[in-house]
Amino acid sequence: MRLWSLHPKYLDKHGLIAVWREALLAQKVLTGEVKAYENHPQLERFKNFENPVKAIGSYLSYIAAEGSKRGYKLTHEKILYPNFDEDVMAVNDGQLIFEMKHLQNKLKSRDKIKLKEIKAVAEVEPNPMFDTEMGGKMLWEKNKTMN
Repeated sequence: MRLWSLHPKYLDKHGLIAVWREALLAQKVLTGEVKAYENHPQLERFKNFENPVKAIGSYLSYIAAEGSKRGYKLTHEKILYPNFDEDVMAVNDGQLIFEMKHLQNKLKSRDKIKLKEIKAVAEVEPNPMFDTEMGGKMLWEKNKTMN
């Protein structure tokens, strides 16, 4: 499961659809509908939020909005609490850099045009529900293959 902290505009088609599906699964985990993945480290930040289901709803809403911009049908009806909440979670700038490198490695074999586009990015933006703070990778990031 990869719930990108990056702004969804950086994701290629496959990445955007994958994060949509994985975030919908995360929503089911957070509501208790699905027991698998309930201890997945990517869910820690949502679990620590005052209302985890509302937080994942905000996350999904931004993914759906990006999908709509691209003409995809990522329907808000699947989001239990669709919202663009003003309460944001923190993400470290080091996490964003880590994720951008991780995404670039995936795009080398998947979408060279999107890779070229995001390599030109000077400052990595987070998903709008996150507020960037100074720091390294987040503690919940368990991927050790990228530095």
